[in-house]
Amino acid sequence: MEINAVLANFQPNSLLCPSSRSTAVATPTFLHRSSSQQTRFSPPLFHKIQVLASASSRKFNEANSPFKRAVVLADSYSEASELAEIDWDNLGFGIIPTDYMYMMKCTQGGSFFEGELQRFGNIELSPSAGVLNYGQGLFEGLKAYRKEDDSILLFRPEENALRMRQGAERMCMPSPTVEQFVEAIKETVLANKRWVPPPGKGSLYIRPLLMGSGAVLGLAPAPEYTFLIYVSPVGNYFKEGVAPINLIVEHKLHRATPGGTGGVKTIGNYAAVLKAQSAAKAQGYSDVLYLDCVHKKYLEEVSSCNIFVVKGNVISTPEIKGTILPGITRKSIIDVARSQGFQVEERLVEVDELLDADEVFCTGTAVVVSPVGSITYKGERVSYGIDGFGAVSQQLYSTLTQLQMGLIDDKMNWTVELS
Repeated sequence: MEINAVLANFQPNSLLCPSSRSTAVATPTFLHRSSSQQTRFSPPLFHKIQVLASASSRKFNEANSPFKRAVVLADSYSEASELAEIDWDNLGFGIIPTDYMYMMKCTQGGSFFEGELQRFGNIELSPSAGVLNYGQGLFEGLKAYRKEDDSILLFRPEENALRMRQGAERMCMPSPTVEQFVEAIKETVLANKRWVPPPGKGSLYIRPLLMGSGAVLGLAPAPEYTFLIYVSPVGNYFKEGVAPINLIVEHKLHRATPGGTGGVKTIGNYAAVLKAQSAAKAQGYSDVLYLDCVHKKYLEEVSSCNIFVVKGNVISTPEIKGTILPGITRKSIIDVARSQGFQVEERLVEVDELLDADEVFCTGTAVVVSPVGSITYKGERVSYGIDGFGAVSQQLYSTLTQLQMGLIDDKMNWTVELS
């Protein structure tokens, strides 16, 4: 069947993201994958429009990726790939509804089948869903960047897939394979290509979720699981932009405990920091730096990012020991720093070392690299400069962001190009 015949009644303007007023009554449009073995899941109020796309309708440059694309989007989606009409010069870090999200499901003890793209909108969950009652959920975060030639770059998506699988094992959940994860990311980004900011204006933030969506009353793993991806164009995470941020050390409340879930990206880890973070922001600080809960003197991490301390040619960061999230940006910065001749130490870092540091900076998917301007500990404030990045953090930030945006040769083989 010709794709144009399938889409004969498909109006281009239906690709516009529905408004909050029309979401409940609009008829969502689905893009399905064709597979005789596929099990499809969708909210019961949604109607489906099947689209059969030829393998020649999109081409991918995947020289640096081990993953092969099993599904492509129809040529008719070229109209939706034009830039959305929003103020690209003033992007913050907040949700902007886009066109499509991705969904895939499986049962406990089973395997995920091929999923589908759905119009972005609300989802249905039982009040007794495992994620709502017992916090059985994980999420990931990664970004896509638009190059000058209009192709799209992903940064190390397989690392996010591996981290989700590790977290899922800890949380007693099945998870997509690495290949399923990466292919779903590609599909979702291409379906929302018009929301990828122009070069230098920001990035498309990609949020994969894995949750226990099945109904459960007694404390037990949920009987069903949902893997979902949505996206939003974003600018800088902190309101300061790339200006130095101001942190306060929290020595009473703690983010994680040995033997707990601090080392995986489970949703409960982030709810636990809201109290201290809210109090810090009310006092004018950007965020909170946490200490270990046993000795209360070793650095762990900031609410949503890892911490680095610079002294001379040595860059120190807390070692991964089960209470600290193994950040992908953290891992990348360590590799970049070592390739540039810095000595990087992953070890126990005492809070007192902040007093004598040359620079301090944070890393994370959302912040990339954020310089720290000051840290306050038990009423004493230590400053590291007020004019922006220190020399080391500036060098690492420039190298990493140029890699992510495709502005320098990717000798690390970290980026995946979509065209």
